[in-house]
Amino acid sequence: MENWSVDQVCNWLRQRNLGELVPKFREEEVSGAALLALNDRMVQQLVKKIGHQAVLMDLIHKYQQQKSGLESLTNCRETASPKFSEVISGKNLKSFFARYKTLQWTSSYALPDFPYDVKCLLAEKKCPDHSMRIRIIEFLQADMTKYLEGSLYPNSQQYNIVVNALLQAYPFLDEDGNGFFLWKRALKDRFKYVRRPIEDDEQVLRNKCKFGHRRGQTRKSSFAENKPDDVQVQAEEEPVHLEGGAMGVHIKWLKQEYMKTQRNWKEVDNRMNVTIEVRRKMIGEKAPLKEILRLFPFLRCPYQLFREFQLLTHMDIYKKTVEILEVYSENILSLYVVRNNPINIMLQENLKHHTEEDILKYMKMTAACLLLPDVFGDDSSLFAAVNEEVKVVTPVLEVKNPFNVNSCEFALYVEREELAQLDDCTMALAALVAAFHVFDIPCPKRIHRTLSFLESLVFEVRSPASLP
Repeated sequence: MENWSVDQVCNWLRQRNLGELVPKFREEEVSGAALLALNDRMVQQLVKKIGHQAVLMDLIHKYQQQKSGLESLTNCRETASPKFSEVISGKNLKSFFARYKTLQWTSSYALPDFPYDVKCLLAEKKCPDHSMRIRIIEFLQADMTKYLEGSLYPNSQQYNIVVNALLQAYPFLDEDGNGFFLWKRALKDRFKYVRRPIEDDEQVLRNKCKFGHRRGQTRKSSFAENKPDDVQVQAEEEPVHLEGGAMGVHIKWLKQEYMKTQRNWKEVDNRMNVTIEVRRKMIGEKAPLKEILRLFPFLRCPYQLFREFQLLTHMDIYKKTVEILEVYSENILSLYVVRNNPINIMLQENLKHHTEEDILKYMKMTAACLLLPDVFGDDSSLFAAVNEEVKVVTPVLEVKNPFNVNSCEFALYVEREELAQLDDCTMALAALVAAFHVFDIPCPKRIHRTLSFLESLVFEVRSPASLP
């Protein structure tokens, strides 16, 4: 890392979902050596968001620890007595060097040189058909095997690095924010397909014996088949194992408490605090959302969703959203671009039937919330489905009868399934923004400007995005 250029540092940031920092790092000409020399004060000047500051400092600290540990072990091995050298040259040292090698692999990965026909299609920014997808996946699998020096068992982090590199280079493959899961699943299936007929490879045979290999596997055994052996199995603990041991006690309690009508919310808060590191690790490694919600069902409660957001960002998103709608609703409704919008027409019709100030204010805030994507020229179907069925997999609001005080309904959907029922438009808007952050879901490009506007106000950016 010390010898990295500015471009390599920027690529490293993108691979770790810190792409927002790239322009500032380029402007300040932060090379690899400069990156490792950053102190807390410099990071605060470079990076505005507290969450990004924490992630960046943690990554630098881990790299420095890893490097110093490797150097000290290497020096010990060179200067130690023959007897001591014999001891440390065993499994423990081999395990440490394997971990270091994995770190080096993920920090230096670059996409392979695709065949001519694939490069032509990607240059034209055309979504590939089924056969072309298979070709891309085949080349990625072969390239990963080369980096792994013949191993057919990548770990979860390595899958994530490769798929992120593909989508960074060719964003049109992302397919409205759902592309990451599709490409990762296809890549994992390709490795399974390659491993299946192999009968003479020592590592494959060892893993088949270790985890079982038969058709019609259960969910637990199919999870295990994707695990690498030795070090990587320990490093990449899968969600299935969380239900045993000390952590399992908390998870079991949370699942049981969620089924009750009268809940001990103070104890829920405490146990959600205890389990946050496990939860963030699962989300960071792109574990299936259903599995995360099965283990931590309280994330379906708006209060806990907002609380998780506050633990990550130190911001009260519900309070901020109330302020945003109160300040901007009148301005939004007065814009020419929304004058003939069906939502605005529906609002004007309903305003005629009410005189109470609170109801009028509530209706205007609801309309302002639903009109935000149209103000920024974004795709409103990726923001809210008003009186219609939800059709997108990214976080989206379902809204029924928005201006009927007695029968209006708001709900948050993720992956086309209802996550939470919400009381009003303010809670709905706060839950939508929180869901993208809490579940680490990439924002679709066709709704990016709307969410950027909201986030700049929530996070109190010095120069927040303004209405067009």
